[in-house]
Formats: sequence, C-alpha cells, structure tokens
Amino acid sequence: MIFHLVPLADWSAAPSGLPFAPSSLAAEGFVHCSADRATVLGIAGSHYREVPGVLLVLELDEAALTSEVRRAGGPGDPYPHVYGPLDREAVVAVWEVVRGPGGAARELVSRPSGR
Repeated sequence: MIFHLVPLADWSAAPSGLPFAPSSLAAEGFVHCSADRATVLGIAGSHYREVPGVLLVLELDEAALTSEVRRAGGPGDPYPHVYGPLDREAVVAVWEVVRGPGGAARELVSRPSGR
C-alpha cells in the first residue's frame, strides 16, 4: 500500500467518474505519495500545517494502479511517485488527518466516505 495526502476540497472537486489527477501531476509530472501512515502523517504536519480545511489520506493498492510507481531511492524509499493519475479503484481506504493545536497532524482516523 502507498498513501497520498489531499485536501478534501480537491478530492471532492475532482470528477468522480475519472481517475484522480492532483495538481502535482501537471506541475511536476508525478503524484507524491508516502510508503506508510507514519510518513504521510509527518508530511501532513510539516508541509500541510497551514492548509485550511480537512485533509484526507488515500490508501492506494499499488498493484491496482495502472500508472507507473517509481521509488528513486530503491524498494525502501519512503516517498514513492506515481507517474500518472490515481485510479479510483485502487483506493482501498480513506483516512482523515486529525489536527491538534496550530494545525499539527496528530493521527489518522478512518473515514467512511471519501467525499
């Protein structure tokens, strides 16, 4: 499994019948992901602290993605990149980032619906 962090507003605004293509795909040519929950929670705390609103984490079955996944640092690289959109069928769970004071990311809780 790999994990992608996304503001709820972005996930909700994307057409539901198509693969999800975050803005980083057009800007950088790939989608940023994390190899585990602890890493994505750390990224939420360090890079998304000032992002308003609800943050979601998409848990992706890497084998179900039709886009290529690359790990520049090898198999244990904690920051895999997906070179194409994220197939909605590959989303096996959606988590919400629980934030504490000052926007600090504290934990992930299961979310029954991604929208």
